[in-house]
Amino acid sequence: MTVRRDFKEPARTRPDLVIGREEMFSAARDQLAEGGSVLLHGPAGIGKSTVLRALAAEYGETARTVLRCSATESESHLPFLALADLLGLVLDEVSERLPAAQRTALESALTGRGESSLQRDGLALRLAVLSALRALAADGPVLVVADDLQWLDPASAELLGFAARRLGDTQVQMVFAVRTEGQEYDRYLSASPPDTLAFRLSPLSRAQVSALLDHRGYTGLPRSTVREIHRTSGGNPLFALELGRALAENPTPPRPGEPLPVPTSLRALVLSRLDMLPAEARRTLLVASAGARPTVALLQTAGRENAEAETAQAAELGLLATESEAPAVRFAHPLISAALYAEAPAQERRAAHAALSTAASDPIERARHLALATTGTDPEVAARLAEAATLARDRGAPSVAASLGLLAARHTPGDSVPGPDERRLQASEDAITAGELDLARDIAREVLTRTSVPAERVRAWIIVIDTAGHSMADVDAVFPQALADAGDDPRLLALVRYQLAWRALLVEGDFAEARAETARSAELAARAGDRRTELLALSFQAQTETLMGHPDAPLTIKRALKEPQDPRVACHHNGAGSARFRWLVMSDQLPEARATITALLREVRRRGSVESEVHFLRGFAETELRSGHCGRALDLAREGLRLARDSGIGQTASAMLTALAEASGGDVEEGLALAREAVEHAEEDGDQMYLSRALGALGYAQLVAGDAHGTVRSLRRVRELELALGVTDPARGRWHGDLAEALVRIGETTEAQDVIDVTRERALRLGRESVLAVLDRAEALVRAARGEHDEAVAQLTSVQDRLAKLGYGLEEARAAFALASLRTGPPGPTSYDEATRLFRRCRALPWLRQVDEAAVTRAPEPAPVPTPAPTLEGLDGLASMERQVAALVMEGATNREIAARLFISVKTVEATLTRVYRKLGIRSRVDIVRLAAGRRPN
Repeated sequence: MTVRRDFKEPARTRPDLVIGREEMFSAARDQLAEGGSVLLHGPAGIGKSTVLRALAAEYGETARTVLRCSATESESHLPFLALADLLGLVLDEVSERLPAAQRTALESALTGRGESSLQRDGLALRLAVLSALRALAADGPVLVVADDLQWLDPASAELLGFAARRLGDTQVQMVFAVRTEGQEYDRYLSASPPDTLAFRLSPLSRAQVSALLDHRGYTGLPRSTVREIHRTSGGNPLFALELGRALAENPTPPRPGEPLPVPTSLRALVLSRLDMLPAEARRTLLVASAGARPTVALLQTAGRENAEAETAQAAELGLLATESEAPAVRFAHPLISAALYAEAPAQERRAAHAALSTAASDPIERARHLALATTGTDPEVAARLAEAATLARDRGAPSVAASLGLLAARHTPGDSVPGPDERRLQASEDAITAGELDLARDIAREVLTRTSVPAERVRAWIIVIDTAGHSMADVDAVFPQALADAGDDPRLLALVRYQLAWRALLVEGDFAEARAETARSAELAARAGDRRTELLALSFQAQTETLMGHPDAPLTIKRALKEPQDPRVACHHNGAGSARFRWLVMSDQLPEARATITALLREVRRRGSVESEVHFLRGFAETELRSGHCGRALDLAREGLRLARDSGIGQTASAMLTALAEASGGDVEEGLALAREAVEHAEEDGDQMYLSRALGALGYAQLVAGDAHGTVRSLRRVRELELALGVTDPARGRWHGDLAEALVRIGETTEAQDVIDVTRERALRLGRESVLAVLDRAEALVRAARGEHDEAVAQLTSVQDRLAKLGYGLEEARAAFALASLRTGPPGPTSYDEATRLFRRCRALPWLRQVDEAAVTRAPEPAPVPTPAPTLEGLDGLASMERQVAALVMEGATNREIAARLFISVKTVEATLTRVYRKLGIRSRVDIVRLAAGRRPN
C-alpha cells in the first residue's frame, strides 16, 4: 500500500523534473536500484525537492508502502510532527504487531494522547519506530521520503536516525533532501542508513537554464537576456524561473545597461538581512551593486568614506563574500546585488552612478555610469558613449560596444550627426559580432520603423538577413524591399547583391548563380569605392569557385588577397583568409592550412567575433581530423559545438563536423545522433549546401558503425544533391571513397567501380592527390571482392605509403586495416599490429574497436580433420557476393569472419545467406557444403 495520496506523484517521471540533472539523477536511480538510500543536499532553490519528487515518483511504484513528510521552519518546534506525517496513516496497520510498551509509546507520540516524550519513554519509543518500519517491510518494500530534513523537529529527527542506523537488510530505503550552504551534510548522513549516498546539486549551466526557461513557457527571450538571467541567478533554477516570470510579466524590458527586474518574492528572500545594516552601510552596498568591479578603494573614491567598515559589517551578515586576499567587493550571490539595485529608488540609483562616473578609472566604465546618471538627450554624453563603444570594440568586447552604442543612441538628439539610428545600427552590427543575433535583429527592425533614409534602411535590411544565418528562406520577403530601398546606388546594390549570392547558394542550391551574384557585387562595390564589400564578394566568389572545382579559383583568391586590405575582412569567416584556408585544405596542404586557421582563430578571439570563432573552430577541427589527430579534432569540434549552441550560430555545420569527429575518435552512437540532428536542421532550414555535408557525415558514421546499407542510402543522396548543386570537386566532402567501400560491402561492386571512375577523372583534373589515394584504396577492395587478391594487396600497399606522405594519418590507418584483412599467412591478432599502431597514434577509438573485433574473429582454430574439398559447381546461379559468402562458408568461416574478410557487416552476411538458402532451396550452412560436394542436402 502507498500512503499519503495527497503527496503521490505521477508514475512517469516528467523530463522537466531533472533538466540539467540527468547524470546525477541516473546515479541516484542506480543507487536506489541496488537497494541503497539517497541524500540530496544543496542551497535553497537549487532543485532538491524537484529531484526528490522525481525519484519518489519512479520508485514509489515499486514499493508497497511509501512514507512521506515535508517539514517547514514554522512547524519545526512541534515534537513528533514529522513522525506523525510518516507513520500516522499506517499506525492501525502496525500497532497490533508491536509489543505493548512500544505500541503505547508510539500511539501517545503520534496522537498526542498521554504525555509521551523521548525523555520519558526513551528506548520504548525508539524501538517502536524501528519495529514499525520492520513490520511494514515484512509485507513488502518500504520507501521513506523526507524533504527539507533541516526543518524536522528534533524529536522526529532523532527517532528516524535511530531506526535508520539499525535497519540492516530490511527492505526499507530512504530518500532525503536537506538544505546546506557548504559541505555540512555529514550530520544528516549519520541519521541515514549506512548505505546512503550523498549527492550535492550544483548550479545549472547557461544552456540548462535556457532549457528550463523554455520548458516552463518563458520562450522567445533573447540569448543576451538568458545569459543575464543565468549570471544573476547564479545557476539557481528557482531564482532563474522567478526572474523569467518577472520578465514575462513586465511589458517593458530593461533598457541597455540596466539590470534585470527582480520580483518582490526574491527581494524578500535575499535581502532579509539588509534591515540589520545602518542606512549609510546600505547606501555603500548600493554603490557597490551599481559598479562592475567594485573595490573598497573605489567606494571610498566615490564618497563612501567608511566603506571598509561597512563592507566588513555586510560580510558578517552574509551579504558579501569574504576574500582576504582579493581587493574586490563581491556579493555572496549575484542576486543580492541585483535585488539591492532593484529595491533602490531611481534617484538613489542615479546618484550612485554619478559618483562612480568620476571615481572609476576605466573610460568605458566612466562613460557607462555617466549615461545611467543622466536623463534625456545630451550630445556630450552621447559622444563620450560612442567613443567608449569604439574603445570596447577595439578591445575585443563587441557585446559591451553594443550596449554602449545603444546608450549613446538613447542620449543622441534627433538632429545630431551621426544620428540616433546610425548609432543603433552600429550597435546592432556589434551585437552580431558578439553573437547576440536576437538583439541585433530587434534593433534593426526598430530602425526600419523609424527611418526613411535609404542607406540606413538597406543597412538595417542587411542586418535582418545576416541574423537569419542559414535559414535564409525565412527572410525571402526582405530582398525585394532591400532592392527597392537601394535604388540605383551601386554601393547599396553591392550589399544586397552579396546577400543574394548567399541566398542562391543556401536556398536555391545553385553554385553557378551564387558565383554570378558575387561577381556582380564585387563589380558594383569597386565602382562605388567600397573596398570592404568588394573584398567580401571576391572572397565568397573564390570559395564558391573552389567548391565547384572552377579553374578560376586560384586567380580569384589572388584578387581577394590583393592590397589594400580591410582588417575587418582579413580575419572574417567569409573573408580572403578563410577562402585561402579552404583552398589549402582541399589541395592537401595540411601544415599550411593549420598555420592559417590558427592565426585566424587567434585574431577573431582577440576581436571577440563569435560567428567567426565558431567557423574557424570547425576549420581547425577539420584540419586535425584530416591529419589523423582525432583526439584533438574531437576536443575542438566539441568546443565549437558548445559555442554554436550557446550563441545560436552555425549549429548545423558544427553538429555535422562534430559528428565526423565523434565517429572517428569518440562515440559512434553520438556521431550518428549529431549527424541526424544536422540533417534534420538543414532540411528544416532549407539549407541545400549543408544538407549534403550533413548527409556525408551521416554516411561516414554509419560506415564506422557497420551499417553499410545505411551508408549507401545516405551517400547516394549526397551524390544527387552535389550533382544538382554543381559541385564537382571531390575534395569538398570526400565521401566518394566511403560510398565505394560501402557498395563493396553490400555486393554492388559494379556501382562501386563506377563511383571510383567518375570521381577519379575529376580528382585527376584538379590534382587532388589524397582523394585519388582513397579512391585507389576503395578500388583495391573492389578487386579483392572480384578475386584479384594479389593486385588488391599491391594497390593497398602503395596507397598506405602515399597517404602517409601526404599526412593523412586516419586514411593511412584505414588502408593498413584493409591490407591486414587481405594479407596471406596465419591469421590472428598479430596480423593487425600495424593497423592497431596507426589507429592508436590517431586516437581513433571506434576504428580500434573494429580492429579488435576483426582480430578476434580471425583468431586461428584447431585444424579440422582433412575432408575432400567441396567445389562451387553446385552454386551456379548465385550472384557474385552470394558466391563469395558461400565459398567462405565452405571453408568453415563464421559470419563474423566472413564480414571481416569481405568488408561487410554481419547483418549483410546473414541477409546474403538467407538469399542463398532461398535460391538453392536449402535450410542451413551444412546444406551449402553438402551441395557443393555433390551430395543431396537432408
